[in-house]
Amino acid sequence: MNYFKTLVIGYLVSLFVSCGSGNQNPSTLFDISLEGNKQTVQQKDIVGVSIKNVKEKSIQDISYSIDGKLLELNGNKLKISVEKLGNKVLKASFTFDEEIVEISKKIKVLAQNAPELYTYTIINKFPHDNKAFTQGLEFYNDTLYEATGKRGRSFLRSLEYKTGKIIKQVDLDDMYFGEGITILNDKIYQLTWQSKVGFIYDRKEMKKLDNFQYGKSTEGWGLANDGKMLFKSDGTEKIWLLNPDTLVEESYIETVTNSSMFNETNELEYVDGKLYANVWGKAGVMIINATTGAIEGVVNFGGLSKLVTKTPNWLAKDNVLNGIAYHAERKTFFVTGKEWDVLFEVQIHKK
Repeated sequence: MNYFKTLVIGYLVSLFVSCGSGNQNPSTLFDISLEGNKQTVQQKDIVGVSIKNVKEKSIQDISYSIDGKLLELNGNKLKISVEKLGNKVLKASFTFDEEIVEISKKIKVLAQNAPELYTYTIINKFPHDNKAFTQGLEFYNDTLYEATGKRGRSFLRSLEYKTGKIIKQVDLDDMYFGEGITILNDKIYQLTWQSKVGFIYDRKEMKKLDNFQYGKSTEGWGLANDGKMLFKSDGTEKIWLLNPDTLVEESYIETVTNSSMFNETNELEYVDGKLYANVWGKAGVMIINATTGAIEGVVNFGGLSKLVTKTPNWLAKDNVLNGIAYHAERKTFFVTGKEWDVLFEVQIHKK
């Protein structure tokens, strides 16, 4: 009797499995394979590609895409071409058993070229408040605006840059650690670090108009704008693009070199399609393509800290280069650091 039951159960199980396999999701039968099992490619790479087909099923009309854009396919060679670099999903679409099947594979698309090296020439040196823990720096015409950090010491101020004289100042509540700023449409936008809130001020009177909450971005680091959108760094590889009217994070770019993803982008400045970005804790500034995220250049400002007066409380890990602003009329950059007593006017050029 037990033997008979075993036979029946076995038959039913095999029948169930057999019927179930006929309803198997077609996408589970296939996988995208890149030549050399690559997970990382560079922009403009031409790589071998195939569809792993575990049951050797017949498929037709194969196409590949990233971010909804079809990629050029010549035989089994795929040309990688994307608008924004970074973490991507490569999708394959094809016909199988008169059904359209879509499968995907996560890859990283890095920059085509290595960053170029830049250096600088000092044009002028101006006084800077050595109690200002600089987090944001920006010009509006000939007036310099600065935002600082540290709880209990965070403020927003406008300055005469040649003398360091304060024109107006707004102190933040002691609970906030101030971060980057940018000016657009006669409004000043200011970030805080970990409170996930930013502030909007009237530029002329520096009167607070409103607050805004962060979306998916984790923290507030740097801000810049291209005249239409705000760029916001948050200490990750992402730089978010915010609608200045709604403050919604509508999209992002990811910062990459030709060999890796890069994070800890700090203070930002936008000039002619490029983002100039301080690197947290480093004496360097990255030049980032604001459309693709490619790090196209690196400026070494390592010599500047030697020209700064060190206070008794100076800490090398804290009192680092931070703050970069472009003066459109003078066509020069102004840079300083956290609690530095000098504001440097510099020209940046290839090394």
